[in-house]
Amino acid sequence: MTAPLTLFHISDLHFGLEDGRALEWVEAAVTREQPAAVLVTGDLTMRARRREFAAACKWIGALSAPVTVEPGNHDMPYFNLAERFAAPFSRFRAIESLLEKPLELDGLHVVPLQTVTRAQWRFPWVDGWVRGEALRRCLGLIDSLPPGSRVLVTAHHPLPERGPKGERLTINGARAMAELAKRGVLAVLTGHVHDPFDLTAETPHGPLRMIGAGTLSRRIRSTPPSFNELTIDGREVQVRVRNLEAVPTAEMQVPEVPSEALPPRTPDKPVAPVGAVPAVDPPVH
Repeated sequence: MTAPLTLFHISDLHFGLEDGRALEWVEAAVTREQPAAVLVTGDLTMRARRREFAAACKWIGALSAPVTVEPGNHDMPYFNLAERFAAPFSRFRAIESLLEKPLELDGLHVVPLQTVTRAQWRFPWVDGWVRGEALRRCLGLIDSLPPGSRVLVTAHHPLPERGPKGERLTINGARAMAELAKRGVLAVLTGHVHDPFDLTAETPHGPLRMIGAGTLSRRIRSTPPSFNELTIDGREVQVRVRNLEAVPTAEMQVPEVPSEALPPRTPDKPVAPVGAVPAVDPPVH
């Protein structure tokens, strides 16, 4: 019997609008606690500028743990369409070996699923799309493992194809969810919406657990900067949402997958100003 594994699931760093205090806190936690791996589910940058990538890659490259990185929609070149279409991930060069890197961690397998795309009929090109090639690669990696293997899948966009109000979210997400449920994956880990969640979706092939991480940027939505601490014990996955304001996990996790990541702008829920930091020190773990 293998010992429990601890993983850190982080997302949406958004260098260019990063929260320096949150990043220092996470880096210190990695150094102190030495998780088995750090899983980064996309949006390293705000606008895919070279200086943003340089800072993001330097931070990620300094983490003292194995790392795998998913690309996010904010990581595709915004201002150079020729590069976006010809070499959309060229700015990951400094951490190229970590990009969509499958991991094997004492019998636990982390398998990537790309959900970003160069372009789509919906503009702006921010929503998810599970292309056939990306799904085939993901399923091929899973199918190559011994039967009964423990698998976590990492992606940037949550996979539900429809939002709470019926709006179109991730194209081909429903098929991807069904295929992953059929293969008995432990969970799909994603980012994109800046609020953490832990939900179970029903598919034609059974239930599929969906775990979302919050943001480590100042581009907060309805919860403070946070990351997920995952404890894997056998086939059980426990989630603890660690955050800068010591809000309990149950209060951090939203009850449904939000349709977008923009901060809500309603009269009764003011948005935190850019640059604001919590008044409460992060808890010591």
